[in-house]
Amino acid sequence: MSKIDIGIAEADREAVAHGLKKLLADSYTLYLQTHNFHWNVTGPQFRELHLMFEEHYTELAVAVDDIAERIRTLGIAAPGTYKAFAELSAIEEVEGVPEASEMVQLLTHAHEQVVKTCREALKLAQQADDESSVALISDRMRVHEKTAWMLRAMVQ
Repeated sequence: MSKIDIGIAEADREAVAHGLKKLLADSYTLYLQTHNFHWNVTGPQFRELHLMFEEHYTELAVAVDDIAERIRTLGIAAPGTYKAFAELSAIEEVEGVPEASEMVQLLTHAHEQVVKTCREALKLAQQADDESSVALISDRMRVHEKTAWMLRAMVQ
């Protein structure tokens, strides 16, 4: 591959890509968790939660592609295995099938964790003067903040 010359030093590209790898891992883990809950939710709120979880995992499917492609744009290989995601993600896997209300709480906390991961990645992108990554991360942070708010509102 030819040398990457986009105005961001190699060390900065690597640092930003590492932050984006963590964001990708969190996002993919959240995608899997949300899809799992979509399949397995039961109870009086079944229809509402089933449809909402589908909206969320569909949005996340696009997001993981965008994040991975940004990592590649920076010239770094994007992680793409469960093992790599498990090592990079701050979101813990859920054992078994929780009750619907617990699903909502777990997803709320997971979205809040993604926001925290975004904040860390955002600092790296800002330090590197990488406006493209800043925009992507900021957009992701906004989505996860809003989703966490909506999920919190369901259990109040």
